[in-house]
Amino acid sequence: MMRIRAALLIGCTLFPALSAMAQEVYPSKAVTLVVPFAAGGATDLLGRIVAERLGAVWKQSVIVENRGGASGAIGSAYVARAKNDGYTILLGTASTHAVAQTLNPKLPYNVQRDFVPISEVATSPLVLVVHTSVPAKSVKELVAYAKSKPGDVAYDGSPGTAPHMAMELLAARAEMKMMAVGYKGSAPALTDLVAGQLQTAFTDVPMALSYIRGEKVRALAVTSTKRIPLLPQVPTVAESGYPGYDADVWLGLFAPAGTPPEIAKKISVDLQKALSEPGARKKLEDAGFNLVATSPDEFAIRVRDDIQKWRKVITDANIKLE
Repeated sequence: MMRIRAALLIGCTLFPALSAMAQEVYPSKAVTLVVPFAAGGATDLLGRIVAERLGAVWKQSVIVENRGGASGAIGSAYVARAKNDGYTILLGTASTHAVAQTLNPKLPYNVQRDFVPISEVATSPLVLVVHTSVPAKSVKELVAYAKSKPGDVAYDGSPGTAPHMAMELLAARAEMKMMAVGYKGSAPALTDLVAGQLQTAFTDVPMALSYIRGEKVRALAVTSTKRIPLLPQVPTVAESGYPGYDADVWLGLFAPAGTPPEIAKKISVDLQKALSEPGARKKLEDAGFNLVATSPDEFAIRVRDDIQKWRKVITDANIKLE
């Protein structure tokens, strides 16, 4: 009897230790990072930098999986339905997780219900450019020109895209009306702008840089709250007479709802460590990104506030998906 009791006592003493040993330290296997856009774009580039650096910190593979389509909704929906164990995460954007929540009534996920925010990763400012034939050398002059030709000045305005929303925000602040022209991406829009078929557009900085330096287009302002290193001579829209204007494109990590908060916190902390490495930071800056690594709670507030911000713009302008 004493031997049995002793065995039971030893078993009870060892069980918690064995249980703790059985618990895996996250991550104990490869992590999949879903980029909800095709390979080769700015979001994909950022995803690969994040995957490379997190993989180095974790000593585990971080596999980038491109699931493009429906303006990011297909890949985002895939992650929303994934197992909530931290091994499938999403690189979401302002368009997929703030604008789409209001703009797309058929969105196959609810941003605030179906995802756990992990961390904002970076912001990517846009630059407002005009064709050289447009007699405007500042935002105020462009606004005056557009008001002199109400509805005739054409810009890149595919519904819900970052360039479209940035222009709608400016139009609302300036009380001007222009003509939105839909494109499948910023590249064809910029091609038409250089050719003079568009008068103006907000576009990605790295994509427009060679045209700006070659004086094919004129840069008027950037959407960030501060001037950027790639275009130090170009003022912000806020500086140009519209204080408080901010239409930076943010990108951040999300996990499926129900993911344990300790996993989300670990990814956030490890991300800050991974991207603070000088080589990673330089890669981001060279690609036109500004590093913004935040906590899950801080990122949740950012997402909530942006949903409200873009809901007002979309509702006031009566923007609809075509």
